[in-house]
Amino acid sequence: ILALDGQVSAIGEIGLDYSRTGSDRAAESRQRELFAAQLGIAARHALPVILHTRAAAADTVALLSASPGLPGVAHCFTGDQALADYFIDRGWYISFSGILTFASAGDLRRIAATVPAERLLIETDAPYLAPIPHRGKPNLPEYVRDVAAFLAPLRGVDVDTLAEQTTQNFQSLFPLARVNRR
Repeated sequence: ILALDGQVSAIGEIGLDYSRTGSDRAAESRQRELFAAQLGIAARHALPVILHTRAAAADTVALLSASPGLPGVAHCFTGDQALADYFIDRGWYISFSGILTFASAGDLRRIAATVPAERLLIETDAPYLAPIPHRGKPNLPEYVRDVAAFLAPLRGVDVDTLAEQTTQNFQSLFPLARVNRR
């Protein structure tokens, strides 16, 4: 109902998360049903999707492939290169969080370094996944600066260039959103 009022910028965070379902196929089936219904809402109202996918890449791709042309962002991306390529080929944005700063994120860093600039977003995923040097504390929106500072040299750009590009990308994906830059 809220999607009808013209003030909604996106449908999300929606998607599939099998990371805690174990072998509960019924729970995974229910997630797929709900996700398909949510994708239908986004399509009916021409709204982009903010996607969460974890340990469910194949099913995520299958369901998204049934909704061609639907815009969106792969939020807090942690997938592999094949999944990144799928999103890029769809014209989606890929958003990276503080996970990039973790020592174990080598593969993710390589992906983040090569995502086309016009498809790149950054985020914090607050209150989770605080970047280094804030690891172990609640994440705060202001820590997006730390994500940008870490990502910029990986991409061979300065932080201001990265901030400008990701701000433009955000405004392109969410045209109703207003960004108040300080």
